[in-house]
Amino acid sequence: MSTERILDGRYIVEELIGRGGMADVHLGVDKILGRKVAIKLLRPEMARDPMVQTRFRREAKAVAGLNHPNIVSVFDTGEEEREIDGSSISLPYIVMEYVCGRTLRDMHKAGEITVELAIDYVLGVLEALAHSHSMGIVHRDIKPANIMVTTKGALKVMDFGIARAMADSSSTMTQTQTVVGTAQYLSPEQARGELVDARTDLYSTGCLLYELLTGRPPFIGDSPLAVAYQHVGEKADPPSAVVSTLPEIFDNVVLKALAKDREDRYVDAHAFAQALRNARNGIPLPAEQITELIPQNIPASLPQSFAAPSGEPAQMSATGHLDAIAPEESWDEDPEWQHDDPVPADPYRARSKTAWTVVISVFIVIALAVGGFFFYNWIQAEAARNALVTVPQLSTMTKAEAESTVRNLELVPRSEDTFDDSVKPGSVVSSDPSANTQVVKGSTVQLLISKGPENLKIPATLEGSSEATVRATLSELGFVVGNVTTKNDAQIPSGSLIETVPALGEQVKSGSSIDLIISTGMVTVPELIELKVPEATNVLTAPGVGLRINVVEEENEIATPGTIIDQSPSRGAAVQQGSSVTVYVAKAPVVEPPPVEEESPSEQPSTESSSEPSSTPGTKSSDSSSTSSNSTDESGNQQDD
Repeated sequence: MSTERILDGRYIVEELIGRGGMADVHLGVDKILGRKVAIKLLRPEMARDPMVQTRFRREAKAVAGLNHPNIVSVFDTGEEEREIDGSSISLPYIVMEYVCGRTLRDMHKAGEITVELAIDYVLGVLEALAHSHSMGIVHRDIKPANIMVTTKGALKVMDFGIARAMADSSSTMTQTQTVVGTAQYLSPEQARGELVDARTDLYSTGCLLYELLTGRPPFIGDSPLAVAYQHVGEKADPPSAVVSTLPEIFDNVVLKALAKDREDRYVDAHAFAQALRNARNGIPLPAEQITELIPQNIPASLPQSFAAPSGEPAQMSATGHLDAIAPEESWDEDPEWQHDDPVPADPYRARSKTAWTVVISVFIVIALAVGGFFFYNWIQAEAARNALVTVPQLSTMTKAEAESTVRNLELVPRSEDTFDDSVKPGSVVSSDPSANTQVVKGSTVQLLISKGPENLKIPATLEGSSEATVRATLSELGFVVGNVTTKNDAQIPSGSLIETVPALGEQVKSGSSIDLIISTGMVTVPELIELKVPEATNVLTAPGVGLRINVVEEENEIATPGTIIDQSPSRGAAVQQGSSVTVYVAKAPVVEPPPVEEESPSEQPSTESSSEPSSTPGTKSSDSSSTSSNSTDESGNQQDD
């Protein structure tokens, strides 16, 4: 069971609906917007060529900026990573407006295009070209297969695959000795590899109009090269000479667009469109704008003319020749050339005739000499201008060296950056035309300059470096610094890098945004309450904490002795690296023994002891003792009695 192919998590790739020179077009569905789209995917066998990838991306850039109802819109672009033959390849794709309809080529083959429809369709193409030219884009491949007519009759110009900005259209139209474009609609300047501009598209549009009106292109040959030669050196037959029923008023309009010299063509698409509308309304092209001579029908033989008789004035008839003489009329005398009499010589006339002959001869000789001199110089200049030079091997040079080498050969360098895994940044990956190709002086050489690998490794050595050093290193590698956040860390100094997102050591696309996490130089205090002192010591001295412990004992009747009952700073507080944390450890309170109470002697009152005074004076304690003793004795005596 086949799995669904989805691009960028959004576009579902469905059946193949078209195939071009370097890409396939699939029907697709936008999952988010729920609409049908056309997805143009670069074919895998073409994706290995950097030049092809560059041309494919150029198409997306060229059309993305164009917004016109007669031009197919581009919605999105991207790249799909595919595993092919064990290697990963990026396949660029373009998501475009899905147009349901038929191309002009199909309609033309079906014989459905009338003169009115042909004019309407070409006017629609000219409107699209006027917009693209105003945005600085030259299409360079206008032909029936690249123009779609929708089911509702709207016209769409497609396939800007070889389009270029006008600022870059100075490049030749050759790609390694292969003409870019379609031979039957190729302009003379494209065939010669010269500069192109908006008038190049007008020539191709003239070829398109010619074919829609006559049923065939203006030039037909056995090979594309033969057709290209005709575009350069031959004049097209007037459309009315190919289709006799076609009004001749369209001949000059079409032939002006097909002028070999672009200076003789229409100045822009608006002028072409106006001339075509005028012709449809019966207004011919002004005489001063006609650039192609229309062959005139010349009679096979001229009418005979007759001489008038002597003495009668010649009478002109309506036919424009002299009337024949009547039979009764005759010459007064024989013509002079039939006389045998010698003519007398005139010496003065003879000398004058000789002088004029000498003067004219000298003038002719001088004119021929001057003309020959200028012609010789022109031939030499043309030979020098069209001299062929060989493109050298540039792939080992830096950009500056390659551009200097190309200029020294009287060629024009054009540089374009691309990713390459094997060529160091700033060096040439390849050239177009390639090395050892012969081109005309003044041609453009396209240089692909390496930007380095598309995927780069974030250096793991950046850990612990200052923020300024990290920023400079990432910028030099082609990355962009994104968000910067801070984080507590026990080991990394304040202001230094802890980690990045993506992580250090990962492979990331060049130009990606890298987020930084910078150390605050602080440490978060962990939870120590209810731990024993050895446990708390292990927690604080762990590599990720790195704090010292200060123990203070406190008596506590509730907590288990040896257990931490409080800490300072508290859990979660941020402190400087290497700071101390004071813990308060419970210890059992000291228990004091209860006080000992002395027993006092029991008192037995006696009337006798209390009534008899002491006979021996002394201290209070002595008296008491004596008294107690005495009291005890008397009591005993009394007990004895």
